[in-house]
Amino acid sequence: MSRPRQLHLNAFLMSTGHHEASWRLPESDPYATTSIEHYRNLARIAERGRLDSVFFADSPALWGDIGRRPSGSLEPTVVLTALAAATTRIGLIATASTTYNDPYNLARRFASVDHVSGGRAGWNIVTTATLAAAQNFNRDTLPSHAERYARAEEFLEVSKKLWDSWDDEAVLADKASGTWGDQRLLYPAAHEGEHFQVAGALNVPRSPQGHPVLVQAGSSEDGRAFAAAHAEAVFTAQQTLADAKAFYADVKQRARRAGRDPGGVLVLPGIVPVLGATEAEARELEAELDRLIVPEYAKDQLARQLGLDPSELRLDAELPEHLPSEDEIEGAKSRFTLIVELARRERLTVRELIGRLGGGRGHRTFTGTAEQVADAVVEWFDAGAADGFNIMPAVLPSGLAAFVDQVVPILQARGLFRTEYTGTTLRDHYGLARPANRHGRSRVDV
Repeated sequence: MSRPRQLHLNAFLMSTGHHEASWRLPESDPYATTSIEHYRNLARIAERGRLDSVFFADSPALWGDIGRRPSGSLEPTVVLTALAAATTRIGLIATASTTYNDPYNLARRFASVDHVSGGRAGWNIVTTATLAAAQNFNRDTLPSHAERYARAEEFLEVSKKLWDSWDDEAVLADKASGTWGDQRLLYPAAHEGEHFQVAGALNVPRSPQGHPVLVQAGSSEDGRAFAAAHAEAVFTAQQTLADAKAFYADVKQRARRAGRDPGGVLVLPGIVPVLGATEAEARELEAELDRLIVPEYAKDQLARQLGLDPSELRLDAELPEHLPSEDEIEGAKSRFTLIVELARRERLTVRELIGRLGGGRGHRTFTGTAEQVADAVVEWFDAGAADGFNIMPAVLPSGLAAFVDQVVPILQARGLFRTEYTGTTLRDHYGLARPANRHGRSRVDV
């Protein structure tokens, strides 16, 4: 008898929580964003719940007006090394941009994290869709969507060459003969392409997972094509069950057409759980958070996402009739479309839309008791809309602790989530094989 399908759950960690007003609650530490002990505590809570991983988003630029919410962030791969020492099993995923890095340095960084953690690293591959980031890297304009994805394709190809530039057996450590390694089992990248020229082998041996788990988070046409070709997990924002099912089916079909096993491409929507002992208590927490949003800050951020001047938005009116098309947006195309469709579908005013986006920036919020949130998770899982979820607590650390201590036991009791870790690597948790070295000599774990 085949084993029942199991949920995959990641904890998406962001300062005091994903709700933009979470820092204003009495319980919150407004300085948490630069506190490594804060993140160690969160990682330990997630590991207590046997979650697959913790995940950090990132951008090489400030996110909007610092008046709005805690801003600035520690470089995430540095944070992962600290968390590797504070935990033993949970996976460690960080975002890094292919637009504003070079393959050699980034491949080395993630291989190092994989070694330091004993095989728990994952890379969320993004192309960075903000003008502010471009202006921090010698550019006056944002590279086009197509240009960013073309660079990402080559960036990943070079990274894989570098991770495969050491055979698993290259290190001999033969003290008797005085031979530390076999030079014949090094394979320099020798890459010459449109965007990159990389000569040598990586200066880090092949890591425990072969290479880190590859995650992708874009839902545009280019993003879906990239995910189908390369991603082992896909982070996505979906507001409705119907949209989530359509996205899930599309990604799986594209993976199949690309010659890949669709089961090796996990689709993980983000959800913002707001929990209470009763539904009324959960609704009150949600309302309290929404009351603490500063509308003018939020309106300016929404205008940037929609390609508008803030003066074009009125808080107590619906979105303007005439908006740019998705084709005219060079930033986050899929998020633009999600926001506009949400506003149009529910006829939300700008003020109401700000409230809906305040908790998760377009990710679905599930508000209620632990049983109700568990039911919502299972509904999407059973309906073929998700292989699991990115858990995005509105408030940290309390929201993560509530999910781990209240929702996870329900999912475990239903036989849908592990009660103990059965492996040691992130690939083990996700049920993914260790990739073979392209040069044909390395071991493959299943």
